[in-house]
Amino acid sequence: MQRGTNLGRLGGYNQAVILDAIRRAHEGIARVELVERTGLSPQTISNVVRRLVDEGLVREDRKTVSGPGKPRTVLQLEVSSRLAIGIHLDPVVMTLVMLNLDGEVVARARHDNPGAGQPDGMTAAMAAAVEELIAASGIERHRILGIGLAAPGPIDAAEGAVVDPPMMREWSSVPLREPLSRLTGLPVLMDKDTTAAAVAELWASGRQEPENFVFVYLGTGLGAGVVLDGAVLRGASSNIGEIGHFPVDEEVPLCECGKRNCVGMALNFGTLFQQAAETGIFPSDAELGDRHQATESIITLCRKAVEGDAAAAAIVGRAARLVGGTVAQVVNILDVDRVIFGGPLWNGLEELALPILHQEINTRFVSRAIHGVEVVSSSLGFEVGAIGGACLVLDDALSPKASGLLLGS
Repeated sequence: MQRGTNLGRLGGYNQAVILDAIRRAHEGIARVELVERTGLSPQTISNVVRRLVDEGLVREDRKTVSGPGKPRTVLQLEVSSRLAIGIHLDPVVMTLVMLNLDGEVVARARHDNPGAGQPDGMTAAMAAAVEELIAASGIERHRILGIGLAAPGPIDAAEGAVVDPPMMREWSSVPLREPLSRLTGLPVLMDKDTTAAAVAELWASGRQEPENFVFVYLGTGLGAGVVLDGAVLRGASSNIGEIGHFPVDEEVPLCECGKRNCVGMALNFGTLFQQAAETGIFPSDAELGDRHQATESIITLCRKAVEGDAAAAAIVGRAARLVGGTVAQVVNILDVDRVIFGGPLWNGLEELALPILHQEINTRFVSRAIHGVEVVSSSLGFEVGAIGGACLVLDDALSPKASGLLLGS
């Protein structure tokens, strides 16, 4: 829980602290409890709460009696007063969600991206999808805080552009943030999909204590989002978590970087497809095909592995062991106590891969005598990237930031 300050010039920060405390109190919270949780004075609490009620962000829900004295008025977040839209741009599919202030999905949509290889027109397609989502939801436009775009990395955060993402090689420094904002008339935030997924987990967890975890994203690429002491880390260029080139102790197909030991190639669609063809799971003359066909082939491979096909299980198990070894190195570097796996490819791998990953990570964890590492699946499903995009907006608008303590900022 963030603590507030009673300095008059920091009202914006105090409002964020109080709103965050109300948001986390799902059963409601009284003013006197806000004083206890935030460290703010009763007068500051009263002033800020009055402003939040006037702005329609908070409502006075009911009165409760607890011991002697006047009944206490319980404050509740007005969850539908503001909303945020999240977009996850993937080489195969574009996923959209609309979240209320409690992080609940109130509207969703998916669109195939047959033309994702050509960036021309993609921004217009995203803008059109946003307009369709708003119209279908029936939500008044003025209640929408903005759009959060979760894009495959690497990204140029300063320019709001994607730079040569996997399976989208035609996308060389393609700006998305400003054009999308111009077409929709809404503010747009943009981040890596792996980082957005970590933001989503941070918002969805509901935990009060500081979080320390790594979110491992399995999709068309392999990446990680990092949260330490409850703060999302981004790095100098907002491209933290590019773990696909970590070396493994087994040879894998040649990576574009020129090495034959990059862990990302162990999960590469082409690698998995070739191994499946060599073992007879797919016909020897089968081709990987376009992005959609490749995705369907890998889904089929994962399903066969779960259903008990020994050859398919061996392929998936080997990939899981290599990924687990890499993630264990990340865990040792950061000393986190939780690893969350998710992303479009994860649903098909979860049943078979999770036990292997848990064993690999905890066996290789240097500080295991002090604490273990919880290895779990994301509860947010395939929409985690889009939910993370919307959570970028909610986090920016509602969460207390240390930068808000800078006088004059």
